[in-house]
Amino acid sequence: MNINCRYHYQTILKSIFVFASLLLVIGVLTACNAQSSNKEEEVVTQAASESTKEQKDVYPLTVKDELGNDVTLPAKPTKIFAPVMEDSLLALGIKPMMQWSNGVRPQLYLQDQLQGVPEISFASGPPSVEAIVANKPDIIILHNSFYLENGTYEKYAKIAPTYVFKNAASDLEGSIKVLGQLLNEQDKAEQALQSYQEKVDAAQAKLAAITKGKKVALIRFNAKGMFFMTDEYFSGYVLTHELGFEQSSLVKNGAFEVSLEILPELDADYIFLINDGNLGDEFLNEFKESKIWQSTTAFKNNQVYETAGDYWLNGGIHAQGKVIDDVLEFLTP
Repeated sequence: MNINCRYHYQTILKSIFVFASLLLVIGVLTACNAQSSNKEEEVVTQAASESTKEQKDVYPLTVKDELGNDVTLPAKPTKIFAPVMEDSLLALGIKPMMQWSNGVRPQLYLQDQLQGVPEISFASGPPSVEAIVANKPDIIILHNSFYLENGTYEKYAKIAPTYVFKNAASDLEGSIKVLGQLLNEQDKAEQALQSYQEKVDAAQAKLAAITKGKKVALIRFNAKGMFFMTDEYFSGYVLTHELGFEQSSLVKNGAFEVSLEILPELDADYIFLINDGNLGDEFLNEFKESKIWQSTTAFKNNQVYETAGDYWLNGGIHAQGKVIDDVLEFLTP
């Protein structure tokens, strides 16, 4: 074999070797990719299986509500009707199937998160059984014992499993934990409560020098008149139990209608005026023009703050968080 032929033959052998090597590499990469893909699919499948298993382990779930009624959930609820508790549901990342409305408007401070959720009116009291049945809820959650006392619970419990709180607004932490249990979202409930507590702690630190030893009063204005609010719930709870104010001695025995004549007895260093959806404009204007009002210590010290935010009259992590934001804006530089 001459030199040229030998050289040509070697070149061909090298080409064949290179080509074969490329095929081998491609084959190995393909196998690796397939193996990796299979592993990813196995992980996803396993996670889905574990999630399904977890739900099967939780449900069927039977608990007693706060009034002693047995509530049995055959599976994880997805269609939830919990009027006035939309705030707490959203804290768990859950949208309700319907949202509460007073017949004129829903809870305005939640509308950025409740777009597309239909309203149901409570203007004439709890909605009819027919209105609820039409939406086929998996669970009904009622925020206070009034629903049992007025016979609504008995009707609603025939539609779907129904849980009743004594008063969810007076125990935010407890009610959110209950929702977490009912809806199998305990981790989200704990996370939401932890985040809220961190917000409270930060606000307390900023306001400590302002609130220490100082008394506060809240006056609500609506179409019926003007009323003191206590520290048992909503913004009253936030100001005293969360931010460190003391409640005015005048209001300690409970909420009652405000008369101008009683204002000289009001021992509040700070006063917050809450105009309920601007429905109390008439009473609020009369109040602010009163010479008796203008003689109070808080007025003279320019320590009166006015708001129309509906979250001041609502309970829940979002509402109470917004109240904290307002107080910080009012009282700190």
